[in-house]
Amino acid sequence: MVEVFKGTTTVGVLCDGGVVLASESRATMGNFIASSTAKKIYQVDDLVGLTTAGVVGDAQSLVRITQVEARLHRMQRGEPMTVKAIASMLSNILSNRRYYPYMVQLVLGGVDRYGPKLFSLDAVGGQIEERNLVSTGSGSPIAYGVLESEYRSRPSLDDGTTLAAKAIRTAMKRDSASGDKVELVRITKESYEEVGDLKLQEIMNLL
Repeated sequence: MVEVFKGTTTVGVLCDGGVVLASESRATMGNFIASSTAKKIYQVDDLVGLTTAGVVGDAQSLVRITQVEARLHRMQRGEPMTVKAIASMLSNILSNRRYYPYMVQLVLGGVDRYGPKLFSLDAVGGQIEERNLVSTGSGSPIAYGVLESEYRSRPSLDDGTTLAAKAIRTAMKRDSASGDKVELVRITKESYEEVGDLKLQEIMNLL
């Protein structure tokens, strides 16, 4: 059986005025650490991000499809797709492949004219609109322990960023398929921001 890159922890946190997406950067092939710089958060539209857990090739294929469909919609309609519309499109794609499924768990988050939105999707197209927070991947049970004990309703973007980083860091300590570097993305109605190394170090020093 061919080994594939997999293993992950991702987190999404709904904040006051935005969404925080977080992941770590390790990809594994069985017990082998195949990469320490795997990308797991992708920008699929101007103010929409997608986190991926599962088989890397499947996830990257879905990311490319989503990016193209979002661009086509903007060109044809003159406006961006809503976050819910992107989630529904992904749900349909995944459901249509239920007999040969994409082996992924996805978290879709962003801001549109209806405000911040967060969705989780499973490998066969199950779509859930998350009201507060979500985690996927092999380290998610550990991350949920931090998230559910410390989450407060609609935290500020800064507090949500710190919470997401703490959940990922805690999962990295106990899940062997998660590790190396924390990655953070903050999305508001003004911008899609990938948190840089300097700011990330400041956040990690607060934990």
